[in-house]
Amino acid sequence: MEEAQVVESKNGTISVASAFSGHHEVVKDRDHKFLSKAVEEAYHGIECGDGGPFGAVVVCNDEVVACKKLGKIELADCEIYASCEPCPMCFGAIHLSRLKRLVYGAKAEAAIAIGFDDFIADALRGTGFYQKAHLEIKRADGNGAIIAEQVFERTKEKFQMY
Repeated sequence: MEEAQVVESKNGTISVASAFSGHHEVVKDRDHKFLSKAVEEAYHGIECGDGGPFGAVVVCNDEVVACKKLGKIELADCEIYASCEPCPMCFGAIHLSRLKRLVYGAKAEAAIAIGFDDFIADALRGTGFYQKAHLEIKRADGNGAIIAEQVFERTKEKFQMY
């Protein structure tokens, strides 16, 4: 068996390469396969008019799946492959579903460069300027707020995720 290779990055994080010969090539090929499927989804979405150049696939046991097919929303045994670095909204969904791994292709800057305004990511990173300066944020009052809160109270037993 080969020695594990320890690699330290600039920010001090440490990665340990697998001691199994060929492991990296298998992972790299597998990642390429499913990332290519995510990119196909991006092209498909553009052609159908369903949005921008963004696509993703959820993978479980080397098969592309969906929550509906799995019958659950908690995906701790799954991975996601995305054509682009996820925006904060998509990352929130990834986090809440408990996916175990995210592999993305393009950096967010590629989407920003063609006009997709990721002002939330810019705000979190402290970079860029805000193109969407006029956004009113208001919490609903009266019955709107009450019925929205009731959905959580009435369904809490179904979503014990922590």
